[in-house]
Amino acid sequence: MDNIKIAIVGVGNCACSLIQGIHYYREKSPQNATGLMHWEIGGYTPGDIEVVAAFDVDKRKVGTDVHEAIFSDPNCTAVFCPDVPKSGVAVQMGRVLDGFSEHMNHYDEKRTFVLANEPEQTEEEIVKILKDSGAEILLNYLPVGSEEATRFYADCVLKAGLAFVNNIPVFIASDPEGSWARRFEEAGLPLIGDDIKAQLGATITHRALTDLFAKRGVKLERTYQLNTGGNTDFLNMLDQTRLASKRVSKTEAVQAVAARRLEDDNIHVGPSDYVPWQNDNKVCFIRMEGKLFGDVPMNLELRLSVEDSPNSAGVAIDSIRCAKLALSRGQGGILKAPSAYFCKHPLQQFTDDEAFQMIEHFIHGD
Repeated sequence: MDNIKIAIVGVGNCACSLIQGIHYYREKSPQNATGLMHWEIGGYTPGDIEVVAAFDVDKRKVGTDVHEAIFSDPNCTAVFCPDVPKSGVAVQMGRVLDGFSEHMNHYDEKRTFVLANEPEQTEEEIVKILKDSGAEILLNYLPVGSEEATRFYADCVLKAGLAFVNNIPVFIASDPEGSWARRFEEAGLPLIGDDIKAQLGATITHRALTDLFAKRGVKLERTYQLNTGGNTDFLNMLDQTRLASKRVSKTEAVQAVAARRLEDDNIHVGPSDYVPWQNDNKVCFIRMEGKLFGDVPMNLELRLSVEDSPNSAGVAIDSIRCAKLALSRGQGGILKAPSAYFCKHPLQQFTDDEAFQMIEHFIHGD
């Protein structure tokens, strides 16, 4: 079979981990391939993915081969596959819109974006690049808070005839008005979203514990999740005006599996601070307070430390192959099972056990 051809918007740490992973697993066999949820989906293994187009706005990446750009500043994630060969695909200048927060100008260039002095692409130019590249799926890795920019690229995707995997907390698949879902369904194009749920990160861990409280009859009374990191994602999120959708996405992911919904004052979930020396390492602190048998109080505290971007790539590698599977089946609109399993804020929330069964049925065509 031909490779799955993908395009990427935002050549940051997540794209770096994904592309490294594609090449890392090409050298593996099913018997020694650890760190994957699925070795094969629809006949495709991780190494069967190919980046054919990429967009960014950073001067150190625009015009550079995408396989070199992933190791450019301010990217700071773990390098686990350093010998990625050149792709022959240059990173194209994209559209800035609200994809860049002005406060990023006040930090050292090694830590922040540096806007390229290049003309921004028009919608028509981006659509043409996507069509000419042969891309089948576009992955959105724009910074949190890029509401206008995400909608711009979603429009481009529809006009170019691609599937869309929305990895950030801008509500496209989960748009309450359903306009994006209708447009993708009418176009016969798959849509997965919104906001990627890491392989074993803060959200999935918090959900699992919340579900455990519910199943074991423990009344959850209050909880918080505090996250710190030192990558550009955390630096970008210091601008509180960009965090509204992110907080909703992460909070609803936890509320959805609670036995009863917590009052707003009793739940706090979201990014907390930027710690430069952490780089791409994300540290999560979770506290849960509840009552056991006889209303006897208890509490639980957990500290989780993970490399943020490989944690994301472990899910993206499956999202891509599920989107390809839907394309081959002629299935358009929201992919309910992949969205429920891979995303924090799908249109409809399910427990993780339910979502796991759903994704297995989807993959096997049941």
